[in-house]
Order: sequence, then structure tokens, then C-alpha cells
Amino acid sequence: MKTERYLICAVCAFGLERLLKREIISLGYEIARSVDGRIYFYGDMDAVARGNLWLRTADRLYLKITEFAADSFDTLYTGLNALKWEDYIPPDGRFWVAKVSSVRSALFSKSKCQSVAKKAIVDRLLTAYGISELREEGAAYSLFLSLNNDVAEVFLNTSGEGLHKRGYRAVGNEAPLKETLAAAMFLLSDYQDGKSVADVMCGSGTVLIEAAMAIKNIAPGLSRDFAFEQWSPQWRDAFDRAKEEAEQSIDEKEIRLLGSDIDYFSIRQAKENALKAGVGEAIAFQKMDLALFSSRKRCGVLLTNPPYGLRTGGAGVNRLYREFGELFTRLNDWSAFILCGNARFEQYFGRKADKNRKLYNGGIKSYLYSYYAKGNGSNAD
Repeated sequence: MKTERYLICAVCAFGLERLLKREIISLGYEIARSVDGRIYFYGDMDAVARGNLWLRTADRLYLKITEFAADSFDTLYTGLNALKWEDYIPPDGRFWVAKVSSVRSALFSKSKCQSVAKKAIVDRLLTAYGISELREEGAAYSLFLSLNNDVAEVFLNTSGEGLHKRGYRAVGNEAPLKETLAAAMFLLSDYQDGKSVADVMCGSGTVLIEAAMAIKNIAPGLSRDFAFEQWSPQWRDAFDRAKEEAEQSIDEKEIRLLGSDIDYFSIRQAKENALKAGVGEAIAFQKMDLALFSSRKRCGVLLTNPPYGLRTGGAGVNRLYREFGELFTRLNDWSAFILCGNARFEQYFGRKADKNRKLYNGGIKSYLYSYYAKGNGSNAD
């Protein structure tokens, strides 16, 4: 594969674009453009490796391979066949079109698009390598074809599995929060070094684990593998450099976050997950009803993703929100950042949020309700 400056596309959940853009800039890379759910930036192999390791709110990182007009299957085939796929995929490369999206385009049959794209690339590689058959026994190359207004964009997935799969959560509670969204909750909070952090409905611990990893500067991808590692020795070298940098960047300072939940099994899961994430000593988990939570410390931060009650509904979840509101009232000078998909949350919590931000939790329209301690402004992103 060529060594060059790539146009990299980081995808994220709707509502997190500005936050992801801020993360990319903090890594030192130039933003090319941003659209709904996608941030494009320039970088080399090291940028791909560092982005996969460090970006807490990105779902995947793609290389943008090409863009061309495609209003028929013939033009789709021609455009893909004209690309020098031999610069990207070796003779034994195992490749497929894993995802097709089509918006306001003449080509709307996703299965047909996948078939035509595969044939175009196979034909190109057979001719380029002068062979009669592709073995497809080597490294994996997963492609994403995006059709919008009859323009095709073609991407190569560098991440493999979604970046929310950090490698620490082997188990989860009934409705686990995506790790990328949990990280976003922390990054959008008003946390400052030294503040207490607590989750009084912690479930399997994802929010606190992501918060602890961010505070200790642990790269979220440090314990997992990526597709690009297997592409060539040059890509592997880039990964090794980025991983070494990440390992040396870990902050060894001692912190103590607090997690509680009424469910014993969830607490047991949370402890196991925190240990796998390398932050087991940083979080104290205990079985406790949220109404019993208290703290002598001032200026703490509550980070919580409470049950939404969308399936069960009823008085139980409303009572839970009311108790949560009463708890928050008792905590002097604390702030709270609560992700909830129940449109009546504020009503039962008993207080209108200082700020709310629309986010999507697994397709569920939710809001991050932000309640700031007195004298604290919002954390702009």
C-alpha cells in the first residue's frame, strides 16, 4: 500500500461532530470538512494509527479512496474498475463491500451495488496482477460505499470492528451504553482536575470507566486490534509507534471515582470491566440505592445514564427520576450530566436543565441534560 497523505474520514453518532472535531484537532491534524456524522481530516499512516487508538468518540476511521458520479450500475462499475486497487489490496487480500448507504440516488439496491462493486474490483485486480483467480486468504479489507445525490464515495475501513469495542466489556447489563457515547458524556461535562466524579446508577460501569480512562490519559484503543495492522509491515510499524506513544502517555496519578447501583449483578460486572480496562483501582463500586448516596466533597460531578422506561414506562421510572432530583438538590455545589431518552425526564427530576444537547443512543433520540453548579458556565464544544 502506498505511503502518502490520506484523506481520513472519522464517523460518529449524530450530535458528536463538534466534539470529535475537537479531538482530532487536539491530536494535531488538519480538518478538511465536516458533515453530519463524518469528520474528514488529512494524515499519514501514523495519523490513522493514532486516530484509531486515541479518538474516544469516533465509531470508525476510514480512508477515503475515491469519489465519482454514479447514476447507473455501468458508471458504478466503470468508476470502481478504473481505480488502482492494486495500490491498496494485495493479491491474497480478503475484501468485501461491508456497507452501502444510498441517499437520493438512482442506485438504491444495496445488494446489487455490493455485487457490482465486488466484480469491478475483482476484475481490476485480476488484470493488474496478471492472475486468473484471487485467493482472498490474507488480511481483511472492508469497504464502505456511500451514494449521495448520484455521487459515489468509496472508503476503506481501517478500524475493523467499531471503535466503541474497547476490549474491556466482555459482559454488560440489559441495555449497555455505547462506550463512545459514555466518553462523550464525560468530555462534555464540566470536570476539572481534582473534582469528585460519581454515577449513582452505574450499571456495568461504562460511564465511569470511560471517565477514568480519560482522566488517566489511557488511549481507548490500547487493548484491542485494528484491521490496518495486518495490511503491511509499514502499517504495523505505524501501529507500534502509536502504541508505544500511548503506553508512555498514561498518567499514573491516583484517582477515586464512585459508582453505585441497586443491582448486585451489575456491580459485579462493573468491577470486572474496570479491571479489564486497567482502572480497577480508580473506581469504587458498591451496591446502594441512589437515595442513600451522599458525599462531603464539594464541586463534584454526577454522570448518569438512567433507565429510560421506554419499554416498561409507568410510575417506577418516574419515581426514580424524582428521587434522583431530590438527591441532586442535597449535593452542594455539584453539577450533573444526565443522558436520558425519556422526554418527561426534566418534569420528574424537578428542574429544567441549564442546557440540553440532542444525542442518539443506539438510534434512540436522547438528551444530555446539563445541570451546572452555581457559578460554573457551560463547557462549550
